[in-house]
Amino acid sequence: MSTAGTVTTAIAPSLVSDAGWSKADFALVGGLALVTSFAFPFIGRLADVLGVRLTALIGMVTLPLVYLAYSRMNDELWVYMAIFFVQSVLCVTTTATVYSRLVVQYIERARGLALAIAVSGSGITGAIGAPILNAYVEANGWRDAYQALAIFAVIAGIVTFLLIPPERRDAQAPRPKRRARDDYPVILRSKPFWILLGVMLLCNLPATIMLVQLKLLLLDNGVSGQGTAIMLSALSVGMLAGRFVAGLALDRYRADVVSFLTMGLPSIGLFLIASSLDAPAILTFAVFCLGFSFGAEGDIVGFLVARQFGVAIYSSVMGLLTFAISFSTASGAALLSITLARTGGYELYLIIVGILVLVGSSLLLLLGPIRPEHAAPA
Repeated sequence: MSTAGTVTTAIAPSLVSDAGWSKADFALVGGLALVTSFAFPFIGRLADVLGVRLTALIGMVTLPLVYLAYSRMNDELWVYMAIFFVQSVLCVTTTATVYSRLVVQYIERARGLALAIAVSGSGITGAIGAPILNAYVEANGWRDAYQALAIFAVIAGIVTFLLIPPERRDAQAPRPKRRARDDYPVILRSKPFWILLGVMLLCNLPATIMLVQLKLLLLDNGVSGQGTAIMLSALSVGMLAGRFVAGLALDRYRADVVSFLTMGLPSIGLFLIASSLDAPAILTFAVFCLGFSFGAEGDIVGFLVARQFGVAIYSSVMGLLTFAISFSTASGAALLSITLARTGGYELYLIIVGILVLVGSSLLLLLGPIRPEHAAPA
């Protein structure tokens, strides 16, 4: 599920063209996340109660079936939206909201680097797989591509399930019979929670560009099909670099400053794409900036939540923040659909969300210095 953005971006142009959908109509699909985002708090709570292995199994079984359903659908947009809805609700159990609990559960020292390593798989897969998938789609069509992805999802799911360690007794000790009515008031009374919530709501507005619209946006800027494949690889390389650079920096420097710099980086990329500077090198750098921040976000959120709230309610807090991320992504998709319908181009949208990302990243400085001795006990 973590590679869903790479998959959708590579397949979307062929799918939209064959189905005869408009770009504005397709952008509305992302608006479904306004509804499906409500699943994240429940998924996070489920991971705190059942553990990572059983929670992730839900998405491992569902994802191959979703890809097969895509490959068999007709050209009706509502059918695509229905499948997307199921994917968004059930397959989020295989995202960092669940998997990152393993890291904070077992590792305390060098936690930032550990989080980077844990979530780097999707970046590596995207960097290698994006050009391959893009070429496969152009050679065989989007239906065959989805069928190939279904096979890949089955194999990857089996391997991942076998690698996840069973829940340990000592790992379960911090969370005996936890009750939601006790935990959530603690979370909602916390000032850091509301700061992080605001950051997630503002900084993820352009996420729909990276997850769904990037190839369409690049083609709109005059980039060739081969050029978009290179830039999609730059996105994945940026995600991978962002994860490791942010992970190492969080272990060594002030987390609030590191978080501000990395979360604010997309503004540079958004403003460059919105400008008249359409040289391939500039656009590749802009896409790299988007990927760098997108990759670093997983480290930053996981690190800050673990430091501020500890392990016992880690996934419950992550679920709420992931809800905010999904809600923001859906809101950004709705805003994109409106601006595309009114202007026919991406420029206005890129400028608006670029400014809002700067505002959101600045909120991280309100957290102040985060020292190990201030952390909640793990």
